[in-house]
Amino acid sequence: MSESTEEIKAVENKSYGADSIQVLEGLEAVRKRPAMYIGDIGLKGFHHMIWEVVDNSIDEAMGGHCNLIKVEIHENNSITVEDNGRGIPVDLHVKENRSALEVVLTVLHAGGKFDKDSYKVSGGLHGVGVSCVNALSKHLKVNVFRDGKIYEQEYSKGAPLYPVKEIGKSDKRGTKLHFWADDTVFTVSEYKYETVAARLRELSFLNKGITITLTDHRNLNEEGKPQYEEFFSTRGLIEFVEYMDSTRIKLIPEPIYVENLKSTIPVEIAILYNTSYGENICSYVNNINTIEGGTHVAGFRRALTRTLKSYAEKSGALEKAKIEISGDDFREGLTAIISIKVQEPQFEGQTKTKLGNNEAMGAVDIAVGEALNMYLEEHPKEAKMIVQKVVLAAQARIAAKKAREMVQRKSGLSGMGLPGKLADCSESDPAKCEVYLVEGDSAGGTAKQGRSRHFQAIMPLRGKILNVEKAMEYKIYDNEEIKNMMMALGVRIGTVDDEKELNLEKLRYHKIIIMTDADVDGSHIRTLILTFFFRYMRSLIDNGYVYIAQPPLYLVKKGKEEKYCWNEAQREQIVKAMAGESGNESSVHIQRYKGLGEMNADQLWTTTMDPAKRTLKRVTIDSAADADHVFSMLMGDEVAPRREFIEKNAKYAKIDT
Repeated sequence: MSESTEEIKAVENKSYGADSIQVLEGLEAVRKRPAMYIGDIGLKGFHHMIWEVVDNSIDEAMGGHCNLIKVEIHENNSITVEDNGRGIPVDLHVKENRSALEVVLTVLHAGGKFDKDSYKVSGGLHGVGVSCVNALSKHLKVNVFRDGKIYEQEYSKGAPLYPVKEIGKSDKRGTKLHFWADDTVFTVSEYKYETVAARLRELSFLNKGITITLTDHRNLNEEGKPQYEEFFSTRGLIEFVEYMDSTRIKLIPEPIYVENLKSTIPVEIAILYNTSYGENICSYVNNINTIEGGTHVAGFRRALTRTLKSYAEKSGALEKAKIEISGDDFREGLTAIISIKVQEPQFEGQTKTKLGNNEAMGAVDIAVGEALNMYLEEHPKEAKMIVQKVVLAAQARIAAKKAREMVQRKSGLSGMGLPGKLADCSESDPAKCEVYLVEGDSAGGTAKQGRSRHFQAIMPLRGKILNVEKAMEYKIYDNEEIKNMMMALGVRIGTVDDEKELNLEKLRYHKIIIMTDADVDGSHIRTLILTFFFRYMRSLIDNGYVYIAQPPLYLVKKGKEEKYCWNEAQREQIVKAMAGESGNESSVHIQRYKGLGEMNADQLWTTTMDPAKRTLKRVTIDSAADADHVFSMLMGDEVAPRREFIEKNAKYAKIDT
């Protein structure tokens, strides 16, 4: 689009001088650009407010000053975090000429994290955490229990309402912070219990010996008591890896534990092998989940491959199998938790969660090599089972490679062939293109008629795809629907530099939208697709390319008036409104959509496919460890954990009549 001459002249005449430069005082910068400080202003950033406050308490615990952290979600979705640490200092800060408590809560890059005598290692090294929470809260109240006294101060949108004052005496110690997130900043206003619980559970495993409690006053039981959960771990990462693998069949009875706390970079790792075909490594630096890995993960993989390969060669297993082993083979069926502490971590990568410190690679390599060598010598039975698993993995990898090559030859994937059922779009820019993965030919036909052909592609899926949680990799390539999906997307499972990666540069659509029926079969198909993406195309989720369509559940009519409803509450509200003062709800016609095929093309476009009106849910991963646990529990071989989950959650199920 070109600019007019008048527009250009107007820009040229506007002066650019000193008065054009904006200086944002105090916490104004945070309120002006909140996403720069907490990631986003949606669900992730909203919950990040809790993590910032809890991380302060965890830092106290890591320093040995705290062993109890309480988190409360109140009825109005405000949050309280309390610990029994030393309490934030309240005495006068000489340079700032005000209380140190006020400095911590109102000045960016202020805090004890920069003083290595106060905190040896810390999760929040930028010193912006709790001050950002203050800036993005419409109200915040802090109480400090210190030196036998109770101190208090309140704030509104980061500004103190009064100086720090003493309000009483107490033999308690610690900090209690109560905040109300500003609903004019965030696009959401309700905390998800499971998201909070998952992070607190993770922190309890990573910091053994600390009690963390979660109380949700929004959910009351039959006795009127709030929902409550307590997280405590005595064995730390050992319990963590057992929790993650609790839904799988173990290959070795007990985890392999690696610990080296004497190094300048303390290393702690727990390893388990199971009978599954995937690899699952969760890594942490100073309690931060490094979802993109980094040097510590590279050091772990290097030591694991070197040590196991050396043992396997000495045992003669490789010579007998007459097969070439790769790094991937040593990690099939592996679940591992890596946790290290680094004084000055350097993060890089797209989400700033990839460790770049070179010294971490050597520290982890040495620790794993020594511990694993000792384990293999002392546990010959388990060592033999691991080596046998590695050989089988190598054989399966070779079979998978042959199957992959066969698929390419037959389908023309290497020559950019496309599946016959794909109704492609005319736009060629992937950033502007989206593909709907639709359940069944009937719904696929309706979607093809209702779509915008310019930027929307339709890929109908016939029946249920393979459950990849139970299948060896080479069998995936025999599944017609998975082959078609990979061909349509333009990316395929591959191995690059000993890492399973996707070449996202060849991805043909930057919105991959799963659109299934609102019934049990539809939910199952959606879960099968998500399981495949999570296990074999994880980077599609990590990069925000995967979405779930939200077709309406009901069409409510009265005369010529029509309204769509996406949940029960909406339906009840609209029916009452249409019934009017007469209250005659049989006069209102309700149509329940159980399948996409029940809508005509215009209705599907209006409700579910029109970008101006539709609602899409982006698939994200809050906790890789919890996501792995859920997928393996729902889709894996072990029946008992799945039955327990169903029995526990059956009370929340609703049956349509």
